[in-house]
Amino acid sequence: MKVLVVNAGSSSLKYQLFDTEGCDVLAKGNCERIGIDGSRIIHKPKGKSDYVKEASLPDHSAAMKLVVEVLLDSEVGCLKSVDEIEAIGHRVVHGGPFFTESVLVTDEVMSVLEKCTAYAPLHTPPHIMGIKGCKAAMPNTPEVLVFDTAFHQTMPKEAYMYGVSYDMYEDYGIRRYGAHGTSHRFVSGEMIKIMGGKAEGTKIVTCHIGNGSSISAVKDGKCIDTSMGFTPLDGVIMGTRCGSIDPAIVPFIMEKKGFTPKEMDTYMNKKCGFDGISGVGSDSRDVERAMDEGNERAKLALDMLSYQIKKYIGSYSAAMGGLDAIVFTAGIGEHVSYIRENALSGLEYLGVELDKERNTFGHSNTPVKLSSDGSRVEVYMIPTNEELVIALDTEKIVSSL
Repeated sequence: MKVLVVNAGSSSLKYQLFDTEGCDVLAKGNCERIGIDGSRIIHKPKGKSDYVKEASLPDHSAAMKLVVEVLLDSEVGCLKSVDEIEAIGHRVVHGGPFFTESVLVTDEVMSVLEKCTAYAPLHTPPHIMGIKGCKAAMPNTPEVLVFDTAFHQTMPKEAYMYGVSYDMYEDYGIRRYGAHGTSHRFVSGEMIKIMGGKAEGTKIVTCHIGNGSSISAVKDGKCIDTSMGFTPLDGVIMGTRCGSIDPAIVPFIMEKKGFTPKEMDTYMNKKCGFDGISGVGSDSRDVERAMDEGNERAKLALDMLSYQIKKYIGSYSAAMGGLDAIVFTAGIGEHVSYIRENALSGLEYLGVELDKERNTFGHSNTPVKLSSDGSRVEVYMIPTNEELVIALDTEKIVSSL
């Protein structure tokens, strides 16, 4: 089945066209600066040169129309008819308390999705625009929503509840939801395959470490805990996000700086993490380069992240009653050996033995074993593939219609 996977942002629309029979990506690209001057499409067809076209893209409907035109183009396209696209799968960041699995788009589903805006105000409106844009361009093509939060819905109540009064949970849905669930689901599934293919009895910690980071405990193939919480601000420090802090710090800073709630939210999401600690910036490559040049604050930022990852691995091992495997994925997890080595250092008591030579593998598009042959706990770098999960979920739902 040919499935178009769409990830709509406020001013962008990323896409990948899959042939699920061979899990091949036929083309991928991005419509940039939607609703802004200088909008364009960057299209990357398989086996052909990249194609860039500037075009007026006032909204997501116009962007989706351009995507279809490019996919049908005789020179840079890969389709003869739009009817070859049998389904569309959308990445949706937050399903709130309403969605626990991927769903087919219906009028009722769209009505409920509107309610998710309260939980992800920056992400949900663009998702809705992207869905409507696809409906306008391909009105007869079924659409499926795949939620980043869905994989974490298997958490037990004691793991997802906060210590606020119970009415806050009942009235406003305040609880731990997590994020990056599609990534955690993919890499934990790949790790299970490596370990023999049987999920039952497995205990895995998955570390999705990038500009945004989250760590999950996956027992028997199901998530039982995750580091991100009510919002993606919780957990370890990130590129510009502070991660978990003492809640009393929030009103303290607001009083000292005279911040409004919105300004405080912006500060925690945009001015902290690597950027705020290092003073160098949010990109781990810049921070690592500065550390190598002797910048102590840059080293501190990387060491803080490593230390926090280590604490989560230890605590999740306790929660699962043991540990079989650790997986690193996403931009930093896949590429920064310093973080992986420091995060695993000191975990020998758990049976973790890192092979330092394997850990300096460089770049790889396939899984790489990082643990020594004598390590009781398997450690792997597994490149994530959230888009493939979305494509396969979409195929499964549409095939059953």
